[in-house]
Amino acid sequence: MPEPFLFFLMGAILVAALVWVTRRFLTFRGQKPDIYADAHPMFDIREHLSGDMICEGVIFGPLGRVTSTFVADFDIVWTGQVGVMKERFTYDDRSTQDREWTIKLGEAGAFTTTAPDVPGTGIGIQSGPTVQMRYAIKLPDDAGGHVLQTVDWMYLTPDGTIVNRSQFRKFGIKVAELVATIRKKDTT
Repeated sequence: MPEPFLFFLMGAILVAALVWVTRRFLTFRGQKPDIYADAHPMFDIREHLSGDMICEGVIFGPLGRVTSTFVADFDIVWTGQVGVMKERFTYDDRSTQDREWTIKLGEAGAFTTTAPDVPGTGIGIQSGPTVQMRYAIKLPDDAGGHVLQTVDWMYLTPDGTIVNRSQFRKFGIKVAELVATIRKKDTT
């Protein structure tokens, strides 16, 4: 093997390794719940995701451009360790989408989630002012019916507003991102 080719090959391997390490440990997907464990305010999903709430957000496509905006009404009712979260999304094209999550609390901040468009069971963890969820989601048939892997983080702010950031991937490639705020509806 000629020496220049060997140096090129070693350089390519080094760059690939650096890209892998960066994506795996230093990006959004690389966040771990335990890094937030001692931060405040403490996120208690029974308290902070409860009652009538409003969610406003944007969806970014794979190129980072806004592809849609939405407003959603959430109605969340807890009975003991089980919560039912009914969501009604209204998108900028006036289309609507309904989803109903069932959340089951477990030990040490862990929980599971199910919904009709979530194949299998999602898993989540509360840690400090954050909630992380990982789940697969099946897009509606008119959007291709693809199943995407989702990493969903919610961050509680001091005033009680929740900032939600989700990334959706197909074959490990980010195809969409959602950024939204969730807050209690004004009752006045």
